[in-house]
Amino acid sequence: MGNAGYTCIRRTFCWLNITLWLCSCAFLGAGVWLRLSYEGYATLLPHHAVLSADSMFLGIGVVGFVISFLGCCGAWVQSKCLLVLYFMLIVLLFVSEFLIGSIAFIFRGGFGRTLANELRFGIENYYNVSDRGSIIAPSVAAIWDNIQISFECCGVSTYEDWYDVQSWSGKRWVPESCCKSIYENRGILTEGSGDSMTKIDCGR
Repeated sequence: MGNAGYTCIRRTFCWLNITLWLCSCAFLGAGVWLRLSYEGYATLLPHHAVLSADSMFLGIGVVGFVISFLGCCGAWVQSKCLLVLYFMLIVLLFVSEFLIGSIAFIFRGGFGRTLANELRFGIENYYNVSDRGSIIAPSVAAIWDNIQISFECCGVSTYEDWYDVQSWSGKRWVPESCCKSIYENRGILTEGSGDSMTKIDCGR
C-alpha cells in the first residue's frame, strides 16, 4: 500500500512537471513568434531591450523549461541529486519573484519615469524619418508612426516630446503620424514641417 501511494505521488509529480514543461514551451514559442514578428520593437528602449515582451517570454520559457525538466526527470528516475537541485531552483525562483515584485512596487514611480525617459531618448536619438526599415525589421520611425496612428496619440506623454529631435534639430515639429487631415476625404495632412500652407506644424 505504501509503495502504491509513493508511485501515485511520483507519477502525479511527473505529470505536473510535464504540464509545466508544455507551458514553458508555449512561452518559448510565443517569445520566438514575438521576436520574429515584431523585430525592431526592442529598439524603442535602446538601453533596456531586455524588458521587451519577447525577451521576457523567452526568459520565462527557458527558466520554466529547465526547472520542469529537472523535476520530471528527477521524479521519474528517482534521482536525489536532480530533485534537490529542482527544489533549490524552486526556492530561488520564489525568493527572486518576491524580491523583484517588492522592489518594483516600492520604486514603481521611478520605474515609470525611467521607462518614459528611455522612450524619449529613443525618439530624440534614433528616430529617422527617411529610414523605414523593412517589413520584417521596421525602423524606430516606422514603429513609432504605427503606434501613434493605431492609438491616436502623439509622443510619450505630450506632442512636445518631438520638438528638437535629431531628425529636425532646432525645429518645433512633429511627425506626420501625429496629425489629422485638414479637409475630409482629400488626403491633405498637416505635417509638422511648416514648409507650406498644407504642411503646417500641427503640434502647436
